[in-house]
Amino acid sequence: MNRRVLQRATFVATAAVRQPLRAAPRRRMATFEQRSHDRNQFGLLSPASFGILVLTGVGLYLYFEHKREEIRQKKIEMLKKQNTKFGKAAVGGPFNLITQNGVPFTEQDLLGKWSLVYFGFTNCPDICPDELDKMSTVVDTIDARNGPAVQPIFISCDPARDSNNAIREYLKDFHPRMVGLTGTYENVKATCKAYRVYFSTPPNVKPGDDYIVDHSIYFYLMDPNGEFVDAFGKDRDAAFVIARIEQAVKEHGEGKKNYVEL
Repeated sequence: MNRRVLQRATFVATAAVRQPLRAAPRRRMATFEQRSHDRNQFGLLSPASFGILVLTGVGLYLYFEHKREEIRQKKIEMLKKQNTKFGKAAVGGPFNLITQNGVPFTEQDLLGKWSLVYFGFTNCPDICPDELDKMSTVVDTIDARNGPAVQPIFISCDPARDSNNAIREYLKDFHPRMVGLTGTYENVKATCKAYRVYFSTPPNVKPGDDYIVDHSIYFYLMDPNGEFVDAFGKDRDAAFVIARIEQAVKEHGEGKKNYVEL
């Protein structure tokens, strides 16, 4: 009996010592797994956190694009208030460029017709094609309503790449009546300055280089006297532009001079 009691006590004591030894690796493993989990939690974003980060980025992008458009709209409103002594906004003036067919074209060629003038470049990925499509819609709609023939004009602000041939090929996708203009850098710069158009190209560019031209995005409506009437940003749809042109044509026929007022 005493021997069995002694054996039992010895077994219990031995088991008590072995149990922590067997548990220790499990605790170490659990601790390692917990640390790995913690590192995964803090080292990598969860799907919810990643979604919030993406939404924040998109929100900031849209905010700054909105503010940029606000600045552009304020600039055009300032142009409308910068009147000359004749009461017209100081937009437009003498220029000397070349058409896509190599024919000289100046401000005198605007006389006797209504014109929509747009500044862009043929390598523009999306905005310029969209705006020229909108211009074509405006011109075709006014034609269909038996309004005055509106002359669509595209002026390149990327003379380093936009040769006569490049513009001629580019304009095949747009209105058949559209006139494309280019010229030397100095002549293009002077034309942009006359129309209060901002444009910027990277320094030291070459004809074969791949780059984007930052520029103002407006249609400029000019009356048959070659005078500025109004400007339309990319936020104005074709219906708005058509209505405004028809209003301006009516005012012009009545001899009114308040063209720049919306």
